[in-house]
Amino acid sequence: MKEPKTIFACQACGTQTRKWFGQCPDCGAWNSLVEEAAPAVRPGAAGPVPAAGGATAQRYDQVETADAERLASGIGELDRVLGGGIVPGSAVLLGGEPGIGKSTLLLQMAAAVAGTLGPVLYASGEESVEQLKMRGDRLGLGAPPLYLLAETCLERIVEEAARVKPVVLIVDSIQTVFSLKLQSAPGSIGQVRAAAADLLFIAKGRNLPTFLVGHVTKDGSLAGPKVLEHVVDTVLYFEGERHHSHRVIRAVKNRFGAVSELGVFDMTGTGLRGVPNPSQLFLAERVSNAPGSAVLCSVEGSRPILVEVQALVSSGAYGTARRTASGLDHNRLSLLLAVLEKRAGLGLAGEDVFLNMAGGLTINEPAADLGVIAAVASSLRNRPVLPGTAMFGEVGLSGEVRGTVRAGLRLREAAQLGFTRCVMPSTNCAPGTDGGACEQVGVGTVAEALEALLG
Repeated sequence: MKEPKTIFACQACGTQTRKWFGQCPDCGAWNSLVEEAAPAVRPGAAGPVPAAGGATAQRYDQVETADAERLASGIGELDRVLGGGIVPGSAVLLGGEPGIGKSTLLLQMAAAVAGTLGPVLYASGEESVEQLKMRGDRLGLGAPPLYLLAETCLERIVEEAARVKPVVLIVDSIQTVFSLKLQSAPGSIGQVRAAAADLLFIAKGRNLPTFLVGHVTKDGSLAGPKVLEHVVDTVLYFEGERHHSHRVIRAVKNRFGAVSELGVFDMTGTGLRGVPNPSQLFLAERVSNAPGSAVLCSVEGSRPILVEVQALVSSGAYGTARRTASGLDHNRLSLLLAVLEKRAGLGLAGEDVFLNMAGGLTINEPAADLGVIAAVASSLRNRPVLPGTAMFGEVGLSGEVRGTVRAGLRLREAAQLGFTRCVMPSTNCAPGTDGGACEQVGVGTVAEALEALLG
């Protein structure tokens, strides 16, 4: 049977078909099938061929391990997210919205590493070397042994890496790289998969730390096949609002450190600067004794962060009340409003509720429930939260306030910023919990929490 000259590959899952479908038959994605040239089949390549002299199985207790010394990136917040530094031979994938600062951060890191550890190769498929040099001059990088390469061909990048012998390799971005072994266009499912696999082999084989920049889709997830996130060691997401100066890096996968770690940066005219105390940044413009404002003790990874939760409750002008949340899951807000109305007797059915995490930060942990409830009740009653009060705790559907993890860490952060009392779950008020100078006010229900918060 004659082999087809073209195939249709799904850009979401990689499924290949001989004809076009509006919906992928495997993953169900719509309009994701793209026509590509069919890969050439070599004679005799019908099945797998066992490699001669391959690896043999070893007993668990006979495997020798050695902790490799991590490389300092020169940026403290990036080292925190990576788990303490760059691991030799690791592959790191950094994704984020266009213009968020991915290239700026990696260029700063490349210059810092090159100035202390050795040459770094920065391969860019989106900018010329002149554009990279102009950005470096604006950032004040000096003259480190940093090699710039404007190239999209994978084989050429590999050749330059073998010639330069860098201590770190940066590829910006993986969607622009193509391999001569495939006939499909750059950015297609096959090209991204092949380029990522080859760069992973280089990273592991040469013990070369490799950073890959990935594009994101409209819904904020990394573009390309899911295998791209599986093959790398670390996946970082670069987040931030265009109208705010701060940027946040989250680790959603890390084989060498904690997951969900957080790094906070401030975007300035001379590049990104690490923020050692994010709580002061997010509370810098907070108005004290204002109704609808509450301070939440949150924990991101291993770092405690105090965030202001703002709520505005107003009479609805239309038949259906509006529910708008920024920085919090919309469904979680609806659930907490239902608990407030059913368990605390607050009439919110016909009220418009607008909620915002000040500073553009996104909070996903359940311990934010008590802060949301306090801000909404404070705005509805037009009564501010008692001065010097912070809070944290998860709220259940029965109106109970459940305990959370790392209560002592949250209390100490609140005490360092001058808060004198903290409303928290009663199950976390253990005698051994070190909260510093912050008074612990334990509550068991939503009604008790509102009494302790609003008086």
